[in-house]
This record gives sequence, C-alpha cells and structure tokens, in this order.
Amino acid sequence: MLLEVKDLDISYGDKLTVTGASLELDKGEIMSIVGESGSGKTTVIRAIMGCLPGAGRVSRGSIIFDGKDVLQNTPDEWRKMYGSEMSMIFQDSGNMINPIRRIGQQFIDYVQAHQPDKSKDQAYKMCCDMLTNVRLPNPENIMNSYPFELSGGMRQRVGIAMAMIFSPKILLADEPTSALDVTTQAQIIRQIVDIRNEYGVAVIMVTHNLGVASYVSNKLMVMKGGHVVEYGKREDVIGNPQDDYTKQLLNAVPVIGGTTYYEQ
Repeated sequence: MLLEVKDLDISYGDKLTVTGASLELDKGEIMSIVGESGSGKTTVIRAIMGCLPGAGRVSRGSIIFDGKDVLQNTPDEWRKMYGSEMSMIFQDSGNMINPIRRIGQQFIDYVQAHQPDKSKDQAYKMCCDMLTNVRLPNPENIMNSYPFELSGGMRQRVGIAMAMIFSPKILLADEPTSALDVTTQAQIIRQIVDIRNEYGVAVIMVTHNLGVASYVSNKLMVMKGGHVVEYGKREDVIGNPQDDYTKQLLNAVPVIGGTTYYEQ
C-alpha cells in the first residue's frame, strides 16, 4: 500500500477540526474527498503533505507513506520529498506563480532547486517536454509568457506540469477545477486521469462536486463537520450510500433527463 492514514485527528490550537480520518491508497488509484466547505477536506491533504498552516498539527494517528511514518519527518526530509515523492496542485495555480516573472524563469529555477546538477539548457528541455505532455501547445511560447498572459485553464496546466516534473508517487489536488469554466473543468479532469494513466501516480483530489468525483475516482471519501461519514469503492458509495448526507449529495447531482444518481 502506497499510503495508509489511520485514525487521524487534526487540531488548530485547542480546537479539534478533523476526527478519526482513515484512508488507504495504492499506486495508480484516484480517490476523491468530497464535502461542503469547512468539512476538513483540505486539512486532511495538507496533513498528508506536511504543510498544515499556523497552529495546525496532527494530534493523533499515523500517516504511512511508502512504508515510512512521515509524521516523524524532519523539515529537511520534508523538503526532499516535496516534488520528487509528493506534489500538489492548488485551486488556482496562478497563485503559486510569481506574476512579474516569466513562467520559464520560475520553472527552470524550480527544476534546478531540486536537481542542482541540471544545466539551464537541460532544465529548459525538461520543462518544455513536460508542458507538451500536459497538452500545452507551443511550450517555448508558454515558457516566455507571464502568468497573466495565459487563461485560467492554461495556468492550471502549467501547475500540473510543475507538480509532475519529477514524477512523484502521489499527487494531491486541492479543488483543481473550482476556478474554471465547465468546459475547462472537463479538460483538466481528463488531464489528471491521463497523467495517472501515463505515470502510474496515485491521486487524491479534493472537490465539492460529487458528480466529478464519481466520474474520475476509484475510491470516494465523504466528509462533514470534520468527520468521515462515508468511505469506500466508488461503486459501493454511489450504488449503496449508507449516510444521509451522502444521499443528499447524490440527489443534488444533476443528470441529463432529470434523474438522479440515487433514488430514496
């Protein structure tokens, strides 16, 4: 098993925000964490990534990644894991890119920070190849562009390219489509599936959209109020939901023809 999270409690100061979260993910699987805002979805993946903000801390439980308890990591061990073993796509990748520097400058700096032995020319070729892999046309033009010159969907693809440049074992995606129009959302979702198919990377995706989650995922986790209310294989959660909240989410998914995923 690539990732095992067991009985995870996460606190901010004295306030317990996530209670008893457990999940398992193997290589090449896609799992979606679904729930309303404030349910603890992003908090769980930030804990896995070791980047809880401020006073956030894991107060109980374990996170075993590739056989190692990452909660015991030193800051230097975390730095070595970022990008090469774990990587993250943010809600709007434009926010992680400096708006006053060309994308190529930032991408090359990122590659050389992780692989100092790479020359600038070698790093440039790696970046262009990865931009091509995420279906961005004219990668040389992208490298020479400023972030504001690209559409939201193109910036998100740049974010995916940066996240995948070192072929990590797991990709954490925090609402990767929420800032995009419907057509571009579908393109980014297909891109994530293609990345999984090509690289065998495991994916955890946080989303509000159960319809998207059910389309793309092998496993589903439903959270409400910091608790996991439903977890299992996609077909089990969709076909036989046990919790009333999951049933409400399924009934809210629009389907052409006026039917719903779940009929009470």
